[in-house]
Amino acid sequence: MPVRLLSDVVANRIAAGEVVERPASVVKELAENALDAGASRIEIVLDGGGARLIRVVDNGSGMDAEDLALAVERFATSKITSDEDLSGVATMGFRGEALPSIGAVARLSIETRTDRAAHGWRLVVEGGAKSAPEPAALPKGTRIEVRDLFFATPARAKFLKSERAEGQAAADVVRRLALASPTVDWTLVVEDRTLRFPAVAGDDAGRTERLAQVLGSETAGAVVAVDAARERAGVAGHVGLGHLSRATSVAIHLSVNGRPVRDRLLVGALKAAYQDVMPRDRWPVAALDIRVPAGEVDVNVHPTKAEVRFRDPGLIRGLLISTVRAALSEQGAQPYAAGGAEIARFAARAPFPHGAAHRPAPQPRPATRWSGGGGGGFAAPAQAAFAPELIDLAPAANVATSEAADDGALDRPLGAAKAHLHGTYVLAETRDGVVLVDAHAAHERLTYEELKRLRARSGVPRQELLVPDVVELEPADAERVIAVSDELLALGLSVEAFGPGAVLVRATPAPLGPCDAVALVRDLAETLAEGAAESAPFARRLDLILATVACHGSVRAGRRLKPDEMNALLRAIEAEPAASTCNHGRPTFVTLSATDLEKLFGRR
Repeated sequence: MPVRLLSDVVANRIAAGEVVERPASVVKELAENALDAGASRIEIVLDGGGARLIRVVDNGSGMDAEDLALAVERFATSKITSDEDLSGVATMGFRGEALPSIGAVARLSIETRTDRAAHGWRLVVEGGAKSAPEPAALPKGTRIEVRDLFFATPARAKFLKSERAEGQAAADVVRRLALASPTVDWTLVVEDRTLRFPAVAGDDAGRTERLAQVLGSETAGAVVAVDAARERAGVAGHVGLGHLSRATSVAIHLSVNGRPVRDRLLVGALKAAYQDVMPRDRWPVAALDIRVPAGEVDVNVHPTKAEVRFRDPGLIRGLLISTVRAALSEQGAQPYAAGGAEIARFAARAPFPHGAAHRPAPQPRPATRWSGGGGGGFAAPAQAAFAPELIDLAPAANVATSEAADDGALDRPLGAAKAHLHGTYVLAETRDGVVLVDAHAAHERLTYEELKRLRARSGVPRQELLVPDVVELEPADAERVIAVSDELLALGLSVEAFGPGAVLVRATPAPLGPCDAVALVRDLAETLAEGAAESAPFARRLDLILATVACHGSVRAGRRLKPDEMNALLRAIEAEPAASTCNHGRPTFVTLSATDLEKLFGRR
């Protein structure tokens, strides 16, 4: 074919493929335009997850008829005038592609009015065909409606997810924008649900209040404010204390000069700052704004402006790591600032350790008997079953020792248990050395594999709760959990809706014994929020959920183990081929041969 110029309609639809990925992309572009227009109040309404309708209304500066006609032309913008301006972009948008791209694939109508005009103006774009501006009655500001997204490119519509998933993605965009712009009043209406973030002051107290609005007062009570600067850069916001962690990175909210971003450099630096106070498989909670001169950051490296490039990335990384570490060090070990209801639940569990039980007096049940998953040939003896429920040994010493070891066990790969160290590690002796086992990590893997076997056979049995637990969640998180309630039921967890933002737990997986149902459901909600479980194949999705369940059914650090329990755990590890690592890839045990010990003490 000969070389030819593309028509404006085709060119705009190609551009739309970069800018308009899903309804959430449209919400982001239109909301950023409203912020650039100086809006202090932004209302967003979605229908059909945004596929049928997206309406964005703001009280910004508005446009006159001439500007309105140009705004829907490609590469038309009021935010830059020359290529030199690209080296110091101070606005949210600047490309001039959003409105024409949206109009190329949807039915777009814009109504707008400046505070100086006697009336407003209205313009319509349908599949790239533009109307002339005509008078319209409305207050100062802009009202944009996007209907039938992708009607002009139906092949793109096939890639949209469920209405619920698309609505949740849009809500996530609004949350991030709300954290980055606390002085703006935000309202999001999705079907019959409303998400509201009232405007707050732009100072530290206001940012703390906005954090509570977005992440919940419980989370906001366990964060510390940070505000530091180094050379040309600064960072301000809040970071969670070391004990406040999440199963995924969903609670990390970062912005650069008020622009929400998903930047690997910043996330990696934040993760590095927590490496000494948080497990590698957990993620911190943070809401931070990186402040740099406009000329020190390039925002023109991604079509949707989701990524940025710093002129001095080492400076930014060093500032972020040192600031967060200093803030955590100053706070030290802090108890979780729970609400009254949470404190009452913990008090009711006394004298059990945290997370040991989900009600004061659990009914006794037979100990789980690990028979192993085949391979290895070392089945746990029935009389020495390893029970996941708490057993109060009330030891007088910090280390519980086994008086006598079965001489035959010394010839087994993991030997015979000799001591329980610091309530976490099992020390075992073999014929040719010693073995140190992380009891929780090992039991987590064993629980996971056993639950998978139960699921494959007939489903995981349930243990009904005498008093159902109510779990308070963000409305979106509660919806995610309820959406997979049938899958959870097959795994032994019975949940149901209990009003907006709450889930009622009626039963937990029986093999786990007494467990903290509240913590379990919250971790499940975080796993689902990351999106990995939603997009994975059915079997993989169940495994992702099951891994979270298994973690809550495993023996916790600090729990005292009897000698028979420790030996049963060792035998179960030997019988499970996958037990050399936990579900997260960490080793479950390490071995030291007699030769290794001799080298450590200079005997060789």
